[in-house]
Formats: sequence, C-alpha cells, structure tokens
Amino acid sequence: MPRLFRSSLMPRVAAALWISIQAAGQMPQSVMLPENAAKKVSDHVYVIMGFPNIGIVVGNKATLVVDTGLGPRNGAIIAKEVVKLAKGPGIYLTTTHFHPEHAAGEGGFPARTILIRDAVQQQEMERSGQQMINMFSGFSAQNKELLAGVIQRKPDIIFDRELKVDLGGLTARLLWYGAGHTKGDELIYVEEDGVLLSGDIVENKTVPALFGDDSTVKGWISLLEKLEELKPRFIVPDHGELGDGSLLPKELAFLKDAQARALELKKQGLSADDAGKMMIAEFKQKYPDWPNLNGLAGVAKKVYVEGQ
Repeated sequence: MPRLFRSSLMPRVAAALWISIQAAGQMPQSVMLPENAAKKVSDHVYVIMGFPNIGIVVGNKATLVVDTGLGPRNGAIIAKEVVKLAKGPGIYLTTTHFHPEHAAGEGGFPARTILIRDAVQQQEMERSGQQMINMFSGFSAQNKELLAGVIQRKPDIIFDRELKVDLGGLTARLLWYGAGHTKGDELIYVEEDGVLLSGDIVENKTVPALFGDDSTVKGWISLLEKLEELKPRFIVPDHGELGDGSLLPKELAFLKDAQARALELKKQGLSADDAGKMMIAEFKQKYPDWPNLNGLAGVAKKVYVEGQ
C-alpha cells in the first residue's frame, strides 16, 4: 500500500489538500455548481465553471461528462445541463481523480449513466475514497450535507492506459500517463476539437499541487511532456481559468525552472525550507502574474528528496 494512503496520514494529506485549494484561490464561497451556466469551449465541448470545472463533451450519439462536483446534488445540476445539450441518448461519466469534488457526485446522474475510470484511479478510490469523503465532510457544514450518505459504485468500464470513446462523429480519448497530482490522474482529449480536459495536471498560472510519495516533480514534468505531443488547441483545467494550448508549455517551463533553482540551492547547502522561502520571493519577481506561489515550498521539498 503506498504510504500516501495509510490511514494515519490521511488527515494530514486531506487537510493539506484543502488548504492548498483555498490558498490558490480555487475555493469559492459555495461549493455548489451554478445552474444554467454551461459555456461553449469548442464545437462539441462545454464547461460549467465552478468547484471543480465540469467538462461536457457532446457527440451525435452520446455525451461524456468529466467530473461530478461535490456530492449528488451537484451531480444532478450537471445532469440537467446534459439533458439540454445532448444530441443522443447515451451518457458516459468519467472522473479525473478520486478526490470528492471530482468523483463523489455520481449519485446525481441517471441510473443508465456508464461510469468509466482508469484502473489505478479505481484502486485509489477503493483504498481511500471513503476516507477522503469523511475528511472533506469535516471541513464545513455544507460539505457534510452534500456528502451525507454518498456511496460510490464501481465503474462499468475500467481501462489501463487508454480508452477511446465513440460519441458519434466525435472521439474522446481517456488517458492514464502516470502519477501527477494523484497516482491515478486521468486526462481526456477530444481529438476533433483539439480540447484537453486536463484535471489538476495543467492549470492556468497555478503551482502544481504535489501530494504524497507518488506525486513527484519529475513525474509531473514527464506527464506534461507527454501531453505536449497531443498539441491541444484549448485546455480545460479542473480549477481556475480556461486557456489555449500555450498553458501547457508555460507550466512545463515554470516547473523545470523551479526544479533547476531548487537543485542549485540544494548544492549551495540551503535547507529545503530556506530554499522554498527564497524561491517564493524570487519567483514573485520572475512570474508576477502568477497569483499564488506559496506552493513552491512543497516543490522545493520534493526536488530535495528526488535529487537530479
């Protein structure tokens, strides 16, 4: 069992996750998704901006929803949007990772919804999904209400590395490229529109959120390099503002810059804590349009452990 998911570490990991979301400005006043708010990204892709951003991919035969919102009430809001947007009867649902705001709203979807998830993410869900739900329920009265009684069913389809879903005149590629934010991060690429639904892996001017032993700077860089091969035109992150394909090389350059600087400071004999503080100050000057760089402290600690 990976050390990240030992029960003794779950409170610390979940609390760190929640603090990071709030510090990055990703935490809204309410975790309820807005109603009647789907906006068009491309010919076939729509997004509901909220906590998190929800992708809706519409084909002639079926619709694919990416992520669920926090609890069934949010899932039901998404399902209503699907009814308005859908061109065909089929409904697929997939989740970018196992955290509750991304995966705990499945109960709000119609019973005929086909749930898809990559195998590694499903292992994380079975091992630690309920513990994470319990932790998130304790963060606020609203969370507790939204997550009360949530039961997460097993997926109808589980894939290893890639699954192509035919939506009718449109193909969605569901991809697992390795650990990033979590061990089982799933990426979704809509080929015809050139849209990447990137989960927490590619975000707009946001320091990558590294959690647990499986989440590494080297691994995240490898993920970004693989995603560059897709050459997406548009990117829909799970949190924060949407962007074009340039978000990907910008984040890759930022993370490589942070990695190199942390290694320099390590060679100079600074502690990881001091390196993090120095990097935050330096990067505020170097990247003035990034709203919150405090996550660099975590990046520095990871680099110190990983080394070259």
